[in-house]
Amino acid sequence: MSYQRTPEHRALRAALIQQWKPWQNATGPQTATGKQTSARNAWKHGMRSRAIQDELRTLRALVRSCAGRLA
Repeated sequence: MSYQRTPEHRALRAALIQQWKPWQNATGPQTATGKQTSARNAWKHGMRSRAIQDELRTLRALVRSCAGRLA
């Protein structure tokens, strides 16, 4: 049995949420450490690991060096 949301139910929920105003209590991270942590929340795979980032930096520097020599 699934839960059916009627237009009346949606209107009631919207009115209750407007009354509760939960967004006023949502402050998010306050400290610099917390902000750094939350900024990394979407990094779920290894392509953002420190080793990969170091390798990419090295490759970019090599490409810039080659481009400078060709110019």
